[in-house]
Amino acid sequence: MTIHRDDLADKFGMWLFIFTELLLFGMLFVVYAVYRSMHPEAFRIAGEELDVALGTINTVILLISSATVAMSITAIQKGDKKRCLQLLSITLLIAVIFMVNKYFEWGAKFEYGFYPGSDALAELGHGTILFFGLYFFMTGIHALHILIGIGLFIYVMLQVKKNKIHQTDYIWLENTGLYWHLVDLIWIFLFPLFYLIH
Repeated sequence: MTIHRDDLADKFGMWLFIFTELLLFGMLFVVYAVYRSMHPEAFRIAGEELDVALGTINTVILLISSATVAMSITAIQKGDKKRCLQLLSITLLIAVIFMVNKYFEWGAKFEYGFYPGSDALAELGHGTILFFGLYFFMTGIHALHILIGIGLFIYVMLQVKKNKIHQTDYIWLENTGLYWHLVDLIWIFLFPLFYLIH
């Protein structure tokens, strides 16, 4: 029995999903820009509370992970299963490191009382509340995307090991790579907005 495959439809579906995600984050970026224009000083002061070094590290490692996932697709196209799995393992490790960094970063904010609904944040004024509300919401959605990416990489690696993803059928890996590039692209916008523009 021949299994019907429609790689074009699968790719189109992924691009449609990416488009909806870009719309979602695009709207959030607009909301951020509006509130920042209304409370420039509060946003500047609040932004200085973020750890630029940690944000920079996360940016660099995510850029590296975009390269490793792209190379894993090239490896499977060449029939190099071992290299593909090695590169996916590196990508998965980077995703986990990103989440560990984010855990410590968020943990430090909670320790200082800088979280939505806290008394410490309420004392700093409406602009600061808006900044940290957007910070936790937008980086939280991004972190959720990272967790989904981790699940996808685990699934794809298992499929490569079972030879269900191989040289002539790698659409799952390709779509996972597209998804991961989206996650990286979103962070490229989040990083300067929250960490650099003061």
